This record gives sequence, structure tokens and C-alpha cells, in this order.
Amino acid sequence: MRRVQHWIEEALGLTPSIQEDIISSVFVLVGLWIISRLLLRVASRRQTDSRKLYQWKKTTNYIVTGLGVMALANIWFNGFQSIATYLGLLSAGLVVALRDPIMNMFGWVFLIWKRPFKVGDRIKINEHTGDVIDIAFFQFTLNELGQWVDSEQATGRVVHIPNSHVFTKSQINYNYAFPFLWHELQVRVTFESNWQKARELLLVIAARHTVQLSEGAQEIIRKNAQHHLIFYKDFKPRVFSKVKENGIQLTIRYLCNLNGRRESENKIWEEMLMQFLASPDIRFAYPTTRFVQSDGQE
Repeated sequence: MRRVQHWIEEALGLTPSIQEDIISSVFVLVGLWIISRLLLRVASRRQTDSRKLYQWKKTTNYIVTGLGVMALANIWFNGFQSIATYLGLLSAGLVVALRDPIMNMFGWVFLIWKRPFKVGDRIKINEHTGDVIDIAFFQFTLNELGQWVDSEQATGRVVHIPNSHVFTKSQINYNYAFPFLWHELQVRVTFESNWQKARELLLVIAARHTVQLSEGAQEIIRKNAQHHLIFYKDFKPRVFSKVKENGIQLTIRYLCNLNGRRESENKIWEEMLMQFLASPDIRFAYPTTRFVQSDGQE
């Protein structure tokens, strides 16, 4: 063994101590790689949820990477005391030069620790709305919704947002404590219309297209929501009436899935159009102008 070390020292100029550090580093890296592969294989066999499996893979990679950095630093810097001294000398310069990356790293820690949102959640941050598809060390990624398409459907683009934005920008989480959305549609009928009949028709239509929840599911949602001080009396659709300048406004409020808002809205509008057109005593209101002659006739 010493002959081999002596030959390497003469051929490559590597001292025996450096050779030992290299061999130790290789063993550490190979060992951590084997451990990570075994953990991911076990997880893939036991976990069927693709989102949870993805989160497991990300967490495993972070832990293995952290352990690898600590182990290699301990090998090459002769213990953590030397590391602390070395980092202390560089800390002032790093804070100034790497302010944004450092803030992004703290943002990642905040996302993992406090979990204001997770992979799979639909959020809005600043002007961007989308489904979270990745949370990395320096940035998180959204599958973009909205923008030039209507009703928050996918645009086909992905948006990368620095993790530091969680400290400076407000975030809206569509999934937090309540996995559905309250959506509203507004329709106006003329003052001469049978608005009571229109209201009853809208209630029947909304009941057919709202999310149907069993009593047990409603109770579970209520209990989960109350942990975050969110209270709902019931989940039934309702129709509200309001007088406007050119008619009576009827507003449907109903429950829909996160990804089903546009589809449910389309079905309600189609059925509403057919029902109203089939009722001669119901007419849609729209801006009109009336001219009155001097003799009082229109």
C-alpha cells in the first residue's frame, strides 16, 4: 500500500494525506448514493401517490446532499472548527455579494418549514397564477394559468419565481384548508320579467352543477376549515337578487372544483339560455334607450 502511495506521489504529486482524503471522499459519495437509491426504491414500492413520491424524492435529495457536504467538509477542512473559522472570514463578503441567493435559500427553508403552499397547490403571487409543480433550493415553479386565456386555464408556459418573494409578496392559496371554490355568475332580467320564476330556475340549474358533498364530507370540511378560523354554514347553491339600473340582477353562488370552474360555468350558461328562451315571461336585460314624444307616447 505504501509503495502505491509513493508511486502516486511521485507520478501525480499527491501527498499520502491528500490521497487518503480522496479515497475517503469517494467512499462517502458512493455510500450516500447507494443509501439514496435504496430509500427511493423503497418509497416507490410503498407510495402510489405521484405527488407524495415526488416530494419524497426531493426531500431525500436535499438530505443526502446536505450530509455529503458536511462529510466532505469534515474530511477536507480537518473538522468543523476550521470550517467555522473559514466561513467567518468569508461571511461579510458573501452577505453583500450573494444577498439574493441567500434570501432565496432562507425562502426555501421557510417554504419547507411553514408550508404556506406545497407542490400541487394552486396559488397566486403578484400577477402570476398557477399550480405549483416544483419547489427548488432557489426558486419555485408554477404551471401558469390565466393571462391571455380565460377562467384560469393553463397557458402552456411555466413561471420560475425566486423563493425570496415569499417574504415580500402576498400569496393566495386556493387549496388552503378548503379544497373547493365559491364561484358566482350574474344574469340580468328586465323589470317586466317574472323574476321569481327566473330565480327558481337558476336555483334548480345551480343545484345540478354544484359540487355534491355527502353529510360526512361536509362535516370533515367544516372541522378542517375551523382549524384556520374559516366557517361555512352550508354548501348549497344560492341565488341573490339585486335591483340595477336596467333590470333585476340575479347572482348564482355555487361550489365548484378548482379545475372545474370554467366547465361548470359553461354548463350553467347553456342550460340557463335554453330555459330562459323557452319561457316567454322571462327576458334578458340589456342597455336600452327609450324616446318619449311630447304627447307622452314612446
